[in-house]
Amino acid sequence: MTPEQINELTIVVDGIAAPLSRGDLPSAAAALADVEPERLAEVLERLDGRRRAVAYRLLPKDHALQVFEALSPNMQGELIGDLRDAEVAHIFGDLDPDDRAWLVDELPASLASRLMRGLPAHEREMTAAVLGYRRGSIGRRMSPEFVSVPIGSTVAGALDRVRARLHDAETVYTLPVVDAGRRVAGVVSLRDLLAADPDAGLRDIMQSAQTASVDDDAETAARRCTERGLLALPIVDSEERLVGILTVDDAARILEHEESEDAARQGGAEPLRRPYLSTPILQIVRSRVVWLLVLAVGATLTVQVLSAFEATLAQITVLALFVPLLIGTGGNTGNQAATTVTRALALGDVRPRDVVRVLSREVRVGFFLGSILGLVGFAVTALVYEPRIGLVIGVTLIAVCTMAATVGGVMPLLARAIRVDPAVFSNPFITTFVDASGLILYFLIARAILQI
Repeated sequence: MTPEQINELTIVVDGIAAPLSRGDLPSAAAALADVEPERLAEVLERLDGRRRAVAYRLLPKDHALQVFEALSPNMQGELIGDLRDAEVAHIFGDLDPDDRAWLVDELPASLASRLMRGLPAHEREMTAAVLGYRRGSIGRRMSPEFVSVPIGSTVAGALDRVRARLHDAETVYTLPVVDAGRRVAGVVSLRDLLAADPDAGLRDIMQSAQTASVDDDAETAARRCTERGLLALPIVDSEERLVGILTVDDAARILEHEESEDAARQGGAEPLRRPYLSTPILQIVRSRVVWLLVLAVGATLTVQVLSAFEATLAQITVLALFVPLLIGTGGNTGNQAATTVTRALALGDVRPRDVVRVLSREVRVGFFLGSILGLVGFAVTALVYEPRIGLVIGVTLIAVCTMAATVGGVMPLLARAIRVDPAVFSNPFITTFVDASGLILYFLIARAILQI
């Protein structure tokens, strides 16, 4: 959001929070009624739990479900915990199966089971089908509510089928065309149906279809959908039968969720899933403390390296002055490489099988970067201290940058190969590893050049 939009939202939140705090519910309801439904979700996310539940109960019924669906799954789960059972059951029953499955992942198992049992049989079966796919797959994020049209149908027949399912389907703007075995033969847009001769066959106007498998990674499928400008992406099972669709709005939601998670983990924390100022202090602490403990344990490697080379430092104390420069440069170089390759992985530009090619490129990139920094480091250090010290710093910068870029480029690929989030293997771990190994290179090079 722009600064102006943020300021406008803050004013709206304050205008609703104030009457809620003093118990003036009519004024709060009037303030909520003046806000567009799509903005109300942002307002609720910035209220604390008690006021959020009260504000939600004050929403007009025709807006309540729309606002609930716009909340993040984490926020939906918190709101569910603050509402009465009858309200929860009503909301849960009105959700689409894919949204319901996303919410179930955020709820305690006992509550989720109770809500599932309260659904009508048809809704329960559709939701259970989505929940049957593994977490992280697009099968768990697709919508099973779609309209498909048989390949042998005419345009008029297809339009009749759309009208009959209009209120049940997730979208009708892109329609999968299927054969007798429910395999996707193509797609046709509603625009093309409306523009075509009613007696024309679908074979004459349909286009080739791009599909995703239910087992594909959700982020990969969502990125394919948005980057290719598709309004809906058909999802097929292992036998190529149509089982669901991914709409472009759901794809955008998945990407926002994944990118928030990657950004947080690259910084050594877990994503908050809600606005910062409305996040409880203990939740922020929990999101950071585990990674800090892991990195603190890893940082003991650096201490051990310094201890092992204590005698070297005692002989030429000036070497200690350059330790922060070298480990900082190595960490930054590794992080740059990791961020670049992680992004390339997300876009599908590289795959784990490209590890040798990535390694080759990052070795060269690191060497060139190190050579540039090494020349500068040698010149400055030689002028201030002496040429031998300058040579140590210059050669170390080349070695550290080459090593850091190589490690930073390869680790995300290794993470993807073993089915671990590449962001987890990114900046925090790379920085810790490069700190220790960079110091070893530094002192070994110093010993060789200075003969100590």
